[in-house]
Amino acid sequence: MKRMLFTLISNALIVCSISASPIHIKHSLENKPLPRIAIAGLGIESSTFSPALTEEAAFHASYGTDVFSVYPFMSADSPLRKRAEWFPTLVGHALPGGTVTREAYESLVGKTLEALKKNLPYDGLYFDIHGAMSVVGLDDPEGDFIVRIRKVVGDKTIISTSMDLHGNVSWRLAQNTDLITCYRLAPHEDAMQTKERAVANLIDRIENGKGKPAYKAYISIPVLLPGEKTSTRIEPAKSVYAAVAPAASQPGIIDAAIWVGYAWADELRNHAVVMVTGDDKEKVTHTAERLARNFWNAREGYAFVAPTGTLKEALDKALASSKHPFYISDSGDNPTAGGAGDVTWTLKEILARPELKTDNGPSLIYASIPGPELVKNAIAAGVGKHTEGYAGAKVDARFAPPLLISGTVESIVYGDKDAEVEVSMRVGSVHIIVTQKRKPYHHEADFTRLGLNPRKADIVVVKIGYLEPELYAMRADWILALTPGGVDQNLERLPYHRIERPMFPFDKNMREPDLSAKLVPSSGK
Repeated sequence: MKRMLFTLISNALIVCSISASPIHIKHSLENKPLPRIAIAGLGIESSTFSPALTEEAAFHASYGTDVFSVYPFMSADSPLRKRAEWFPTLVGHALPGGTVTREAYESLVGKTLEALKKNLPYDGLYFDIHGAMSVVGLDDPEGDFIVRIRKVVGDKTIISTSMDLHGNVSWRLAQNTDLITCYRLAPHEDAMQTKERAVANLIDRIENGKGKPAYKAYISIPVLLPGEKTSTRIEPAKSVYAAVAPAASQPGIIDAAIWVGYAWADELRNHAVVMVTGDDKEKVTHTAERLARNFWNAREGYAFVAPTGTLKEALDKALASSKHPFYISDSGDNPTAGGAGDVTWTLKEILARPELKTDNGPSLIYASIPGPELVKNAIAAGVGKHTEGYAGAKVDARFAPPLLISGTVESIVYGDKDAEVEVSMRVGSVHIIVTQKRKPYHHEADFTRLGLNPRKADIVVVKIGYLEPELYAMRADWILALTPGGVDQNLERLPYHRIERPMFPFDKNMREPDLSAKLVPSSGK
């Protein structure tokens, strides 16, 4: 009888315990403090072969809660936003351009560090960078930046870094970050997904208590190529990058990434890199080595994403074509890769073509050239009136001087974040977009807001490398013109002095490199 009573009591206690457990667990989770996560970052591609300098204003920095507007996945009601207590400091993204002044860099970094000090400590920090910044008198700015952040937040804070695949990963950057990833598409249609992945990885590692990855594998690959030869639209980059997501989804691996690197800066860190992070040492190292070997083995196959030619060859082909709109990439002065954006050489050659000198010639849109003087004159003259003025070559006059443009004002538009003021000028059958400040033209709306219809034009010439998705979708044909500028596609005629050698394609008969994975020490060790 006593045993039976004991058993009944014991079973009742067990039942009560089991039935109470979910309530207790729920209560505990509800009272568990949310992780404290900071946000910081600066992004720019800086060509050291351009005479341009980038000032602080170019970063259009967001501060405090305004930082959330940069990330659509961090809206107030988003799942990620609700999983942490956030402390955004400063995030700035500049158009690609010239080397950043030391004053601008120190000011932006200083503001970030001061903001970080106000809300210590942090469980995590999301570090949003491009990875191809150059700063006057400073090597490896992103490496310098993260070391200075570490001195403020300490070694226990988990840092998760997202980057452009055209960024550069130095050993110093690799050591001081814990989680790291980069884009997997070029053009970068997955930019926001990559940033979201970096944030999600960070929160997951804090919530599950696993913290920093046990292993970070790093492999330097001695290849330096322009993005126009490594676009994931075509082989071999298409297949090389298609292997990244499956590699990252393996058990024991947190993330995997391949960086092409940035070709238009002469620095030691500029080359391709593979990194894999995770807790399974064998999988982390073997996966990194497989991805690196794939990239290296494909090196001879990397080719331009479009047919190429001189500007004359490009114009001849476009003028003879029945396919419209025919796009020409004015690639050497591409502001989306770091060109000054004001080289006048291509426009001078276009305006010299006899086929384009009359109003009834083939319609050609040229986008674009900065010309504050001409913009001012156009505003004074008004739409429909004739005016003239100089444009271009204020920054980069190495290939042609400022160009005198004389024509009819077709439209004037105010308020663009980058251009500030845009003017369409007609000269013969050429429609020239002249801007107050340089601006890349990626979208159809960039043209239509000026009254120009790129779909109806015979030829569209854009200061760009590979066409961005909207332009690519509307092209009937396309050629990449190998024009001069700070981001010349012919890398072998650029004056490199500091990049590591041997390096493909500069040293074509170089020995096989060591592509074994090196394990990066954890931050703080």
